[in-house]
Amino acid sequence: MSTALELLELYQLEYDDLKRIQSFGGGASAHIEAVVDDWYLWMEKQPEYDEFFADPMILNRVKRMVQDYWRDFLQAQVDDIYVEKRNRIGLTHARIGLPLAVYFAAMNVLNSLWLHVPNEAEDDTLVLMESLTKLVNLDTAVVVIAYADYVNDTIREQSTALLEMSTPVTQIWDGILLIPIVGIIDSKRSQDIMNAALAKIAETQARVFIMDISGVAVVDTAVANYLIKITKATRLMGCESIISGVSPAIAQTIVDLGINVGTVKTTATMRDALSGAFKRMGMEITYGS
Repeated sequence: MSTALELLELYQLEYDDLKRIQSFGGGASAHIEAVVDDWYLWMEKQPEYDEFFADPMILNRVKRMVQDYWRDFLQAQVDDIYVEKRNRIGLTHARIGLPLAVYFAAMNVLNSLWLHVPNEAEDDTLVLMESLTKLVNLDTAVVVIAYADYVNDTIREQSTALLEMSTPVTQIWDGILLIPIVGIIDSKRSQDIMNAALAKIAETQARVFIMDISGVAVVDTAVANYLIKITKATRLMGCESIISGVSPAIAQTIVDLGINVGTVKTTATMRDALSGAFKRMGMEITYGS
């Protein structure tokens, strides 16, 4: 987050601008409640009103917060504490899911409402509005950045959780690991699979790692190379990899593409892969009659 000084420079808010706002605020502060009430008359017409302000208790609490916001604004004491307050507003809006489009429209309406407030200061109205607009833009930027950071962090956390869910390396038997791969494999996902597999191998000292690709959407040269890299990495840790779920169509694609799978072990079914894994561990699956 930028400091107050950096933001003042960025939005060209100079000492004269702040003094102009403070001078205007001396008389305008008495009109804050009326301005906020007028703003809520506009807000009532918006579809988001019932979603966020239907509860009278919430409405009254938010009204008081908005009034406090404008009291701070008209004092124009733009320091790091001021910026942090705006930052918290952005986080709050993001957490409750208030659309940014509504926030932009609301700030525009509120800014316009100050035009109707008597200007008891000696400053020219147009010059005053320019100063007010600069500070509104600064405030809006801080709120939007905080909002965007929160949303991006949430998306990043959800993506990480989805990746972990999509690369579940499971120990199905002593010394045997399994990962069912579903969907599309790209370089990022293949690296995640490799990291998860190697970490689990180190943790369990597994000797066999089965990758079931029956749910993989497309197997092309890139995907085949990713899988081969994973098998080579696991082999360096003393763990043999088996790729199961190789359908006739996938086998034909690999042949048509001229991909050299080298010594990679493949099976058509999970059953065959498990049978091979147990043999590798010195065990054998027997079936009753």
